[in-house]
Amino acid sequence: QVQLVESGGGLVQAGDSLRLSCAASGRTFGRYVMAWFRQIPGKEREFVAGISSWNGGNTNYADSVKGRFTISRDNAKNTVYLQMNSLKPEDTAAYYCAARIGDYSDSGSVYDYWGKGTQVTVSS
Repeated sequence: QVQLVESGGGLVQAGDSLRLSCAASGRTFGRYVMAWFRQIPGKEREFVAGISSWNGGNTNYADSVKGRFTISRDNAKNTVYLQMNSLKPEDTAAYYCAARIGDYSDSGSVYDYWGKGTQVTVSS
């Protein structure tokens, strides 16, 4: 069992940067594949970025955020990060981190643990 708590969201202007954090409870955080998803009310949850377990050697991004967002992890701090640069109004959403043990996937349905989310609002 792992509990996830996101932080770092807020209201920013287009072109600004934010760094989201997701702190995980429990031991052996490194064994979890981690991912960030986002959701706008009334729309389906959207994959944003994912990172493999342990050394996080493999990362993957949605086309809409490639080159602007970077996912990373610090296993010593039980934390995964999402650095978001050059933010756009269309990045406005609630951002959620998710964890699973197993193979990497960009499908939210296979993730076992979810945080409660942090809101990111980008004004034009």
